[in-house]
Amino acid sequence: MRETSAVEARSLTRAFGAFRAVDDLSFRVAPGEVFGFLGSNGAGKTTTIRMLCGLLTPTSGSATVAGLDLATQAAEIKRRVGYMSQRFSLYTDLTVEENLTFWGAAYGLHGAHLAARRAWALEMAELVGRRDTLVRELPGGLRQRLALGAALLHSPPIVFLDEPTGGVDPAARRRFWDLIDALATAGTTVFVTTHYLDEAERCHRVALMHAGRLVALDTPERLKAEFPPGTVLEIRTPRPALALAALQDAPGVADVALLGETLHLVLSEPGAVAGLAAALAGTGEGHPEIRPSLPTLEDVFIRAIAAARGGEGGAAGVGS
Repeated sequence: MRETSAVEARSLTRAFGAFRAVDDLSFRVAPGEVFGFLGSNGAGKTTTIRMLCGLLTPTSGSATVAGLDLATQAAEIKRRVGYMSQRFSLYTDLTVEENLTFWGAAYGLHGAHLAARRAWALEMAELVGRRDTLVRELPGGLRQRLALGAALLHSPPIVFLDEPTGGVDPAARRRFWDLIDALATAGTTVFVTTHYLDEAERCHRVALMHAGRLVALDTPERLKAEFPPGTVLEIRTPRPALALAALQDAPGVADVALLGETLHLVLSEPGAVAGLAAALAGTGEGHPEIRPSLPTLEDVFIRAIAAARGGEGGAAGVGS
C-alpha cells in the first residue's frame, strides 16, 4: 500500500501568458519530513508554494495537501496549513502579543484555546519577555521567529516557509533551524525554501529547481554520492589566484572555485586529473598538492543546472 503523502504534486504547472513559471512539477513529501526547495531567483519556488497553499490556481496538473484536493478544497487547505511568506507580513505597528492575537483570531481561535496557543508561540519564539514590544523594534531574527509562531498558531500539520531566514545573522539562522528540527520531530511537515546550502544540508530531502522544472530530488547524501570517485578535488598552491585563472578553461574541468587558500575543483571525469599539472605549469606551480575532496550541495546544484541546460535527459536523482 502506498504511503500517505503530506503533499503530492502531479504535473503541476502554472503559466503567466506564454511564460511557464512552474512546468510539469511532480513530487511527494512525507509526513514529518523537512523538505528543502532550492533554486535561483525566478526558478518557480514561490509560485509552487502559493499554488500548494491554495493562493494561486494551477494552469494544469493536480495536487493534494494534507489529504485535500487542491482543485476542489483550496479554501480548506488555506485553513489547514501554515504559511510564512518571503516578505515579512506581520503588523509592525502592533505589539508581539497583539499580532499573535490578531492572527490567532484570523485562524478561528478564541478564548482559552487562543490564549494557550499564544502562550505556546511566545515560549517557542523566546519572546515571553517581549510580548509588549512593537514588532518594528524587534531585530530580524526575532521577527522571523514571531512570524513562524504566527504561522503555527492553529497547529497546522504542514507549514510552508518561503525564505524564512533571509537577511538574518548566522546565529539567528541556526536558532531558527533548531526550531524547524523540533517541529519535524514533533510530526509537523516542513516545506522550506532557502538560498543557504548549509541550511539545505539539514533537510531530509532537497529538490532543486531551475527555470520552473525539477532538476534533482533526493537526500543531500545521495545527491552528493552521484559524483564518481576522483572527480572532486582540492588543490593547494602558493599562488591559488593564478592557479584559478589557469584552471578555469582547462580541459576536463567542469567547475573550479577559490575557497580561502585552496581550490575546490570538479572534473568532468576522473581521468581529467592527469592534465591538471600541465594546465598549472604556466603559473610556475610545478608541484601542486592535489588530493580528493568531498562534493558539496553547491557542486550538485551547478551540475544539475548544467545538465538541464545541456538537455542531458531527465533530472539528476529525481524520485518521488
